Formats: sequence, C-alpha cells, structure tokens
Amino acid sequence: MNFDVGGRLRYVRMRHNLSQRELAKRAGVTNSTISLIEANQTNPSVGALKRILDGIPIGMSEFFALEPDAPPKVFYQADELVEIGKGKISYRQVGDNLFARALQILKERYEPGADTGKVMLVHEGEEGGIIISGRLEVTVGSDRRILGPGDAYYFPSKLPHRFRCIGPVACEVVSACTPPSF
Repeated sequence: MNFDVGGRLRYVRMRHNLSQRELAKRAGVTNSTISLIEANQTNPSVGALKRILDGIPIGMSEFFALEPDAPPKVFYQADELVEIGKGKISYRQVGDNLFARALQILKERYEPGADTGKVMLVHEGEEGGIIISGRLEVTVGSDRRILGPGDAYYFPSKLPHRFRCIGPVACEVVSACTPPSF
C-alpha cells in the first residue's frame, strides 16, 4: 500500500495546530526537514518519523491508520482561512486539511520589507500568484521583477526563488502551488 507520508504529516500537524517550525523544534529536527517531508521531497527513516510524531504527539500505528475527515469542505468564509505563517509574512490557507489534496491556495500578506530570506526556496511542483495590492519583488533563478497590482507570476518551483515586499505599504498576493509545500 502506498502512503502519502508528507500529506498525512501535514494533516496531523495542522490538526494539532502546530506550525512546521514548532513541530521541528519539538522533534529536534530542522524546519526544512519537516518542509521536505511534507512536500514529499524526502522520505524519513522510521526512527526520524517516530521522533517527529513524538513531537505532536501521535503514535506510529495511529499515524498510519488515520483516515482523513469526510467529505472535504468546498466553501470558506474569510475568517475560516487557516493562518500557517506568523510574523512579517502571513500565509492564510484555504482549508485546514490538505490530506490527499494536490493544490494549496494561499492569501499571502507581506509587510513592508518582508522577505522569504536570502537563501532561495527550491522544491518540487509549480506555483503561481497574482498581486492584489502593493509591490512584490519576485526573483526566479537569475530573473528579478517588481510586480504590482494585477501582475502575476507562474514558474516551476524547482527553480530557486524568493519573494520580497518593496515599498512602504504591505503587499497582498493570492497564490497557488502544487503539490502543497507548507
């Protein structure tokens, strides 16, 4: 039987209201380890998975026996979007259960000067977004553009990329990525 370990871990983590960073801290692993597992870019060893699940806490047998809640919700009010990021960048996700889902939709808000970091992001899949307000500097590989309201981006996520709010006002973006990477 083929298990979606990454999707299952994301589902369990979110069900317990844990950020990737908090789970990583509890499990004694790096934040990128949790991110890579959830994106199905790496499969953890049994020992590593047990250590991560102990941070939730949930047992291995319960983890693999878990079935997602039935039927998925279709419509969401603005206040039902799930905050999965805190700080200068807010990521509000459509749906709290991405178990067995192929697409992640986010409403992102970057405070002035907010940046995804000097180390470029790289992961499997594709992502795209439309700028709703403000100005966002998007770097993909060696290409860099400053996008404003109505402008958009769409690229393979395996290309190194970075996002940074430019200017004195916050930037809002509606984005999607597949597979879910948070």
